[in-house]
Amino acid sequence: MNDIDAWVWWLVAAVALGIPLVVTAMPEFGMLAVGAVAAAVASGVGAGTVAQVLVFVAVSVALIAVVRPIAARHRAQRPQLATGIDALKGRQAVVTERVDGAGGRIKLAGEVWSARALDTARAYEVGQQVDVVDIEGATAIVI
Repeated sequence: MNDIDAWVWWLVAAVALGIPLVVTAMPEFGMLAVGAVAAAVASGVGAGTVAQVLVFVAVSVALIAVVRPIAARHRAQRPQLATGIDALKGRQAVVTERVDGAGGRIKLAGEVWSARALDTARAYEVGQQVDVVDIEGATAIVI
């Protein structure tokens, strides 16, 4: 055991920290593994045991302090690309069959949709442009 250099032990620690990273998908283990690799480099250039431990702690804490809040911010953001019915809200459509509070038809994104007016007292005639404000089931709500 005494014949193995300290940098090898640090690399073993990095691999050992990488295993729970893969199993649990907790990025903190990856940051600790990078700290262990940095300590292995410090050991390889001749740093003492105390310096190696300080490098490990400093790199690990710095990564956790910097990378973790950035990752949390990105995780909390909504996707930039709207898909499904969210992508249709706010788009313009053309009335193909008179639309009022009871119903009608529009051409939206190349497809014919059933539609009804948000304001039940309002009616839209064929060829008129309308804006889709919501989708309820297979019916577009327009203004």
